[in-house]
Amino acid sequence: MSFRAQALTQTVLRQYLGSEVQITAQVITDPNRTAPKVSGRNYVASNWSFLASAIELTSSAGTYKLKIPIRVMSPAKNLNGLLPGQTISGRAVLVKSKEARVAALVLFHGEVKIETTASRWARSLGAIRIGLRDASGDGDSGALIPGMVLGDTSKQSAEFKLAMKRSGLTHLVAVSGANFAIVSGFVLWLMQFLFRNRNYRIGATALSLIFFIALVRPSPSVLRAAAMAAVVLVAMSHRHAADSLPALGFAIAAVVIADPWQSRDAGFALSVLATGGLLLAAPKIITFFARFVPRKFAEALAPPIAATLFCAPVLVALSGFLSPMSVIANLLAAPAVAPITVLGFIAALIHPILPGVAGLLILIIRIPAAFIGLVARWSASFSVLELGKGVSGFLAIAVFVICIWIFRTFFRKHRKSIAILLVVLLVTSNWLARFPGIEWQVGNCDIGQGDAMVVNLGEHRGVVVDVGPDPQLIDKCLKQFAITQVSILVLTHFHADHVEGLPGLLKGRTVGQVWVSPQIDPAFESARVQSWLKVIPQIPVTAGFSAQIISNRGPINFHALWPKLGAQDTPNNSSIVMQINSADFSLLAAGDIEPIAQSQLVQQLSQVDLYKVAHHGSRYQDLNFMRALSPRISIISVGKDNTYGHPAPQTIAALSRIGSTVYRTDQDGALAINARKHRVKVRKSHRVFKFWQWG
Repeated sequence: MSFRAQALTQTVLRQYLGSEVQITAQVITDPNRTAPKVSGRNYVASNWSFLASAIELTSSAGTYKLKIPIRVMSPAKNLNGLLPGQTISGRAVLVKSKEARVAALVLFHGEVKIETTASRWARSLGAIRIGLRDASGDGDSGALIPGMVLGDTSKQSAEFKLAMKRSGLTHLVAVSGANFAIVSGFVLWLMQFLFRNRNYRIGATALSLIFFIALVRPSPSVLRAAAMAAVVLVAMSHRHAADSLPALGFAIAAVVIADPWQSRDAGFALSVLATGGLLLAAPKIITFFARFVPRKFAEALAPPIAATLFCAPVLVALSGFLSPMSVIANLLAAPAVAPITVLGFIAALIHPILPGVAGLLILIIRIPAAFIGLVARWSASFSVLELGKGVSGFLAIAVFVICIWIFRTFFRKHRKSIAILLVVLLVTSNWLARFPGIEWQVGNCDIGQGDAMVVNLGEHRGVVVDVGPDPQLIDKCLKQFAITQVSILVLTHFHADHVEGLPGLLKGRTVGQVWVSPQIDPAFESARVQSWLKVIPQIPVTAGFSAQIISNRGPINFHALWPKLGAQDTPNNSSIVMQINSADFSLLAAGDIEPIAQSQLVQQLSQVDLYKVAHHGSRYQDLNFMRALSPRISIISVGKDNTYGHPAPQTIAALSRIGSTVYRTDQDGALAINARKHRVKVRKSHRVFKFWQWG
């Protein structure tokens, strides 16, 4: 692999990183829509993304003939329906890619010309895929069927993908070894009615699997799944897990030799671990549970438990959590998988010639697909075991496994007593690590590079100031703070990092009214906000606007200091600046105003307990503005490892010099602030002693 990686760094493409060139490339994988995202203040629409092979590059220095793997991204609408084997060309910018297996990320910003048509074979396979996608219908079931049959997840919403992830069912919509086992088992059973000779039946099954690989696309993940499926089939045929271990080793070696990049791929590690769990742990789990429940039930329960146990270190390192409910979810979903896969595969094959029959089959499998969708959403609503991403999560699982081994090896005589003690310790540690865990008056959400703050009114009511860039994160935050009714929503201005999370806030919550900046730029974002809010009353807020809201601890006064009436400035300098006062605390939420606006407010300011630092703590701050506030606590809402340099070291230093304690969400996480007669206590969601937590 090191030779291939080195070769990619020596290609001519590296000479043109950051430059615009004319490039011709051959498509390798089907274009997929990337998820829309927020980059700083901007909303970035989805793009088409696919792997390709660069075959020609033209620049002022000349033309180069190539054959180099690249990743292509483009918003061009004509790329919809592009098939592997077709050739495209256009002007593109080359940038360095984080993807190790490609030499560059190629960004087509303008028109992309499709140079060649797809082959008849590619068009036939494409027609089967598109036919199933179009015929599967809407809703969760319509999104599940193409994924479970052909690995096509293009119809799944971000919300549904999260539900599948939290419930541990994502593997169902990726072509896995189970798909190959089901398809090959069905074909092998079918061939017995056509061929008496066993070798003919096996040969026909092998050909059908080759066709299946072509249909679902021979991507690295598919080839990996085919290898793992072969291992499972070997184990089933020999009926001894030990006999299949050499086959597993051979499959691992074959995949890594054919594609060395798989050795660094988390998906490959999960496939190997899950297969290893089925071979090594599942038989023992069946034996153990068969003592307490019927053997058939034990056999159904063992595979998800074994796979979860073996995959746990990698799963936690990737996602930061484990879902105990995933075992139950997989157990419930298991009976529906084979019918959907087999009937869906048949429907996909016959749809081009018998669409009516295919439609009937799809109508049948929509019922079990809808059931799996319900299971996914139901199990996703349960808490998960949060252990942290990356090395910390991996080590947490490793420590847990080591403790279990020590417990089983050295403490056989006192197992029950020690087990009870460990359970008590775990429950106690979780209670101590809970968040918010205190009575709170002000909460600040950890929503990445953006702003979101909550003022507690009691009885699950709150005033929310901005909603950040991510619907899922603001929804999670408001659930943590148990807010179900938003009396007032304040949108300080219409930049994406302050408003794109709005659908998450609206999920299952009522909103009384919305206070908005009179500056509607950027128009694209303000239009999106209008479409989400619909009939919810909106009030443009300017300096001098005041309101009083009664909380469970008395009145809270809201007074807008900015923007000025009739002023037309940039969106940042048109942010609503809100002074919030109660008998327990004083707070200034400054939106994203910059020095030109800050300097005009200095004379109106007085000392506050809490200051939500303007513009994520950027270096553009007015020192007199900060001195006039002299906050006890300064809160900087900022994304980890952001590319903007937020918060600026000089801003943190300036706040520290005036005696303010600085909290920042990239390091401290969400904040819960308890205030009593201007005595303030802050609790962080990221704490040194937190080892695990339900969330």
